[in-house]
Amino acid sequence: MAQVTPTVPRKKRSLTPLIVVFLFTLAPVLAAFVLYNNPQWWPDSASNYGSLIEPQRPMPDASELQLTTLDGKPFDLQSLTGKWLLLSAGEAACPESCARKLFITRNSHASQGKNVDRLARVWFITDDAEVPEKVLQAYQGTVMVRAKPEQLARFLLADDVTANLLDPIWIIDPLGNLMLQFPPDADGVKVRKDISKLVYNSRIG
Repeated sequence: MAQVTPTVPRKKRSLTPLIVVFLFTLAPVLAAFVLYNNPQWWPDSASNYGSLIEPQRPMPDASELQLTTLDGKPFDLQSLTGKWLLLSAGEAACPESCARKLFITRNSHASQGKNVDRLARVWFITDDAEVPEKVLQAYQGTVMVRAKPEQLARFLLADDVTANLLDPIWIIDPLGNLMLQFPPDADGVKVRKDISKLVYNSRIG
């Protein structure tokens, strides 16, 4: 009679190595996200030309910031969530100071190479006048919307009553937070470098 060899149960493979590998893979992403949302931890070498807005302000909804397109249709700024937004505000006539900001945001956007689709630029028009055709042609691709100045100021300037709504350029991050403001008469090269640095180092948007 043949002898039956008892079956030895196979030992279950440990999931620990797999978990460790997963955590090592996830760690840089989590670290980058935490660091991005805590600019006070950024090293001095990572300083920006623009001024960080602290605390960051979330994008208002359509009831708090009532925008309309040039043909009068309602526009919700939150529809652009997920992109880096380059913002400026000006009167429809768009004098030289206004055109300069539109030029800086257009060129900063266009210079982002393969990341160009991660950004959008928005021009808030603060009156009901007609936009000159030369401005419409020169800055095609800019989202042009009319805004109520008092609503726009509450969002962009908060409680800073000394600031001029028509001076700065701002940035909203892909999570919908107003997070950076450039000074009046900003240096276009420095603005572009700041934007490139933000987009290149960010894993969001």
